[in-house]
Amino acid sequence: MIVNFDKLCEELEKQELEAPNGVASPTTYAQLLAIYLYQNDLCNAKFLWKRIPQNISSSNPEIAAIWAVGRKLWKKDLPRVFQTLAAYHWEEPVATIMRALEENVRERVFNLIGKSYSSISIDTVVSTTWLSKEAVLQMCRDRKWELNEDGITVNPAPPVQPAPLHTSSEDQLFKLTDFVSFLEN
Repeated sequence: MIVNFDKLCEELEKQELEAPNGVASPTTYAQLLAIYLYQNDLCNAKFLWKRIPQNISSSNPEIAAIWAVGRKLWKKDLPRVFQTLAAYHWEEPVATIMRALEENVRERVFNLIGKSYSSISIDTVVSTTWLSKEAVLQMCRDRKWELNEDGITVNPAPPVQPAPLHTSSEDQLFKLTDFVSFLEN
């Protein structure tokens, strides 16, 4: 099932704005918070978390679990993102968003590995992505990464991206910050 999360986000934001007394349903807050994380819009996620009424956030374990994932994303603790995602049994309609978030974050991790390393151990990729060794090897093959003869390391290839017509200084700073943050973890 393909979901247009941007459109769903707009609908949920509208529901929140039009909610009686300005307080939306827990389901609305949960979905909206999950979508902000999926979109990697951590500022809006944090702002939403702060404005969810205390009685809703404290009585709804799913909202608290979503924000636990958000805190890990905020800290760029990517292995713990997967651990936190796996630690909770998500209910629909949030489960669909959280699965998409997990795939999105995992794709970002593989892209960062491809940009950051010329050689990396398969065990490190396994611990970073929370995938089985077999799944990591398959993802490496799918990306045409070279598995070394030792069977222990892989030589990632940077993801193919179209060259931008013009890169702003702000974009370059963001990419550099993202790269350095990843290497520090």
